[in-house]
Amino acid sequence: SGLEGADVQINIEDLPEGTSLRDFIETDMVRREVKRRFAQFLKTFTDDSGRAVYKDHIRKMCDANKQSLEVSYMHLSQAQPVFGIWVADAPGAILEVLDDSAMEVVTQLYPNYHEIHRDVYVRIVDLPIVDKLRDIRQVHLNALLKVSGVVTRRTNVFPQLKLVKYDCNKCGFTLGPFAQKNLGEEAKPKNCPECQSGGPFSINQEETVYRNYQKMTIQETPGTVPAGRLPRYKDVILLGDLIDCARPGEQVEVTGIYTNNLDTSLNTKNGFPVFATVIEANHVSKKEDLYSPFRLTDDDVEKIKELSKDPKILDKVIKSIAPSIFGHDEVKTGIALSMFGGQPKDVGGKHRIRGDINVLLLGDPGTAKSQFLKYVEKATPRAVFTTGKGASAVGLTASVRLDPMTREWTLEGGALVLADTGVCLIDEFDKMSDQDRTSIHEAMEQQSISISKAGIVTTLQARCAVMAAANPKGGRYNATLHLHENVDLTEPILSRFDVLRVVKDTVDPIHDERLARFVVGSHAASHPDREEEEEEDAGAEELAGRVRAASCCFALSVCLEASFF
Repeated sequence: SGLEGADVQINIEDLPEGTSLRDFIETDMVRREVKRRFAQFLKTFTDDSGRAVYKDHIRKMCDANKQSLEVSYMHLSQAQPVFGIWVADAPGAILEVLDDSAMEVVTQLYPNYHEIHRDVYVRIVDLPIVDKLRDIRQVHLNALLKVSGVVTRRTNVFPQLKLVKYDCNKCGFTLGPFAQKNLGEEAKPKNCPECQSGGPFSINQEETVYRNYQKMTIQETPGTVPAGRLPRYKDVILLGDLIDCARPGEQVEVTGIYTNNLDTSLNTKNGFPVFATVIEANHVSKKEDLYSPFRLTDDDVEKIKELSKDPKILDKVIKSIAPSIFGHDEVKTGIALSMFGGQPKDVGGKHRIRGDINVLLLGDPGTAKSQFLKYVEKATPRAVFTTGKGASAVGLTASVRLDPMTREWTLEGGALVLADTGVCLIDEFDKMSDQDRTSIHEAMEQQSISISKAGIVTTLQARCAVMAAANPKGGRYNATLHLHENVDLTEPILSRFDVLRVVKDTVDPIHDERLARFVVGSHAASHPDREEEEEEDAGAEELAGRVRAASCCFALSVCLEASFF
């Protein structure tokens, strides 16, 4: 009966009335039960094929001498539903217990692992709901959330206090360790238990335990910002082994705890208590590890291999690019070449030849040049769109600014840096000033940006294809003149474009009638009563998605080369 009573007491599914979830989790009995259940989960959870999932994860983590153990939220909530609720509602309290339990399991399997790392961190992945940065509200405070954005800047790595020990300056007694939990408050003793004095105390530098600390800023992805709004940004705190997990310009998904701390500078400015909010990162995943948004499944690979054997693959690729724009097959061919890209070559580590293909569309107004660029922006996994008048040399390359936290000069990447391993789209290219246009010479050929400002001498990567659209000098293209006489661009910048395509608005009644029929037909097809055409269009879009995903697939690349040549 005593054992049965103990079982009733540790029934963690029933939260006592009037007790907060955080306080309930921090009781010793609940902590012991959570540790026991999580250890059992790590040891016994199997997938559909009967494989012990987390034993494999632990083995791979220990083989690589890492500290992060990735645990799927879906697996956790499936095996222990109460953990799924607690991790979402009170992550700060529960994750600390899960970390301890994971370290005990790792130590049981690998007894000497504590000599390599003192702690193992449980990283929650596969959180089902992704919130937008502009939708975060008071409801999300102290809860686990998942947001996505582009890293705009990050600080240096600093040591932060984790377990602090103090020396009493009067009697020399060592106090502690005190756990440093809150980011804004310092854990400090009030009096010395040895001599009963109130201090002064000094930090014991040798016995104090530190951890890595870094702050990075993420900003809304350019394509997700509502029209007419400025992109929102949020600071993310990286601790432990999460530091340097993402570079400025990379698109990331951050799973973390949305917390706040009192900011005195904001209070002085606003005149009433305001809390500065940050996200304490638990897991950071790069969204674009080489086309990861279109990560290929086995079915996709099979379908791509089937496509590669199709003799009409080139026509299908061209038709799938901007299907709502009539004609312009040569322009679509150039865009297809740029989207697929070439193969960069590094000759013995001494000489690098770029693989990205730069495209310039030059032609009359009203020939859908901007629409082509907009299509590419939506179609490619990573694209940055800018216009000639709205872009400066600094905005395209990189700027140096004073960091408000560290008071140091830091670099912020521009459009070409943010588009690394993607496409940079520049509309109204002829409207840019010559000084601004000169700044992208190096980026287009060497695919790097050299900076020497404010004592910072470095080189940033800008491995992106540049796709630009420009208008001729007199407004319309004059066929009697040479290309470089029609456009107000210098020879060096023209030589850096691999595909130059002139788009002319020719007067041809037959062609104009076909164009009008196509426009009317496309408007009719978008009518709600016409479902069949919508399905066909969706099929073309699906093909385009698969083809873009396969740009790194060897079989299709070889087939395309054969078709072109």
